[in-house]
Amino acid sequence: MSLLVLALGQLVISLDYNIVYVALPDIGAGLGFSDHDLQWVVSAYVVATGGFLLLGGRAADLLGRRRMFVLAALLYAGSSMVGGLSESAGVLVAVRAVQGIGGSLLFPATLSLINTLYEEGPARNRALAVWGAAGAGGLCFGSLLGGVLVEAFGWSSVFFVNVPIAGVLAVAGWLLFPADGPWDRSRRFDVTGALTATGGITLLVFLLVQGPAEGWATPAALSSAALAVCLLALFAVVERRSREPLVPARLFAHRGLLVAMGMTALFSATFSSMPYFLTLYFQTVHGYSAVATGLAFLVPAVVVAVGTQAGERAVAAFGVRRMLVGGMALGAAGAAALGLALTSDGSYAWLLPGIVLLSLGQGAAWTGMWIAASAGVAPGDQGVASGLASTTLQVGGAVGLAVLVALAGGVGQSASGPGLLDGIRTAVFAAAAGIGCGALALLLRRGTSGTTSP
Repeated sequence: MSLLVLALGQLVISLDYNIVYVALPDIGAGLGFSDHDLQWVVSAYVVATGGFLLLGGRAADLLGRRRMFVLAALLYAGSSMVGGLSESAGVLVAVRAVQGIGGSLLFPATLSLINTLYEEGPARNRALAVWGAAGAGGLCFGSLLGGVLVEAFGWSSVFFVNVPIAGVLAVAGWLLFPADGPWDRSRRFDVTGALTATGGITLLVFLLVQGPAEGWATPAALSSAALAVCLLALFAVVERRSREPLVPARLFAHRGLLVAMGMTALFSATFSSMPYFLTLYFQTVHGYSAVATGLAFLVPAVVVAVGTQAGERAVAAFGVRRMLVGGMALGAAGAAALGLALTSDGSYAWLLPGIVLLSLGQGAAWTGMWIAASAGVAPGDQGVASGLASTTLQVGGAVGLAVLVALAGGVGQSASGPGLLDGIRTAVFAAAAGIGCGALALLLRRGTSGTTSP
């Protein structure tokens, strides 16, 4: 039962991120968003999540994993209720930011609970595979569920659906997870480090989200960049002098964790950017409806889930590094095949070989990189280790999407014609190259190839 609740927590995180995409046109019309500001329904969530993940991870270590899990679920439930009742654009953007903070608390709490409830090795690997399958399902089924809800009940339903799920999650977590011990007041919380890290990372993610749309030389972009650099530099100074730093220096000597952080960044920059370009292809090139687009993502959802399970078995047979190399090579081949199949008159069936290979590789790599991130990390550091790896996941996604959109020639929802299709193909081929380079780097890396280290 505990694993089911943890998987449901990951499902909520991924579902909440993705479900609003198909509702954006209705949200914009209903609340009077300008075309310029509508992106913040998504971006507010991304910025808040990316900025607070490190803080959320350390809070789970120091304040209690069960407490943070329950608090995050209640934040989701409360903010989702307010979001569904929102009557102004500003309130909805604020709600999405609060949901993002909930995600930044829930993700590391969930991951560190798995890594402490299940012993390192096959038991933990199986739990991470189930957790990963739930997350993959949420990302892909979110589009379908969002389309059905919007057409049947209106845009507010994509928020209301979270309320009972998150409420059940909070109650189940409180009842099923081991009670946290009393707060050890001898362990100080690095407030200055938390503030500087959170501020610096939030501004960095804001810059990466806003820069491609508004330009990198605008006053907002330049001031965000300057403040982010200053705060992150100050964070580094504070951490060196702190007796109990937010991020213990010993973690930066953990080679497996550092490799896993690089993997999460690359994964998010490449694999996780594919739905954006596929959505453009389905809706703008072929004119799919919201529901039809959601249905088109059912095959990737199922295959990614299969890939997470296959990845767990491959780790036992071949070790983490070999499995990651194989999964990423499979993903690179799939992305390349998908790029070749993207045509103006091609059917969905033409895309299936590429989608299947890409999704299998994505599922396997997802499971493998979280196994690598937790291997050999002390129980008391599992929260902050999860926070580090998930922060690079968020930042990598923001950087990757910005780079791919730029390579594609700035394609967007308003683009049309052959230029749009060429841009989408360029982005997909670039992602394939990135995944392939990652596989090659892991293949050439001289290190342990056992079951717990990449």
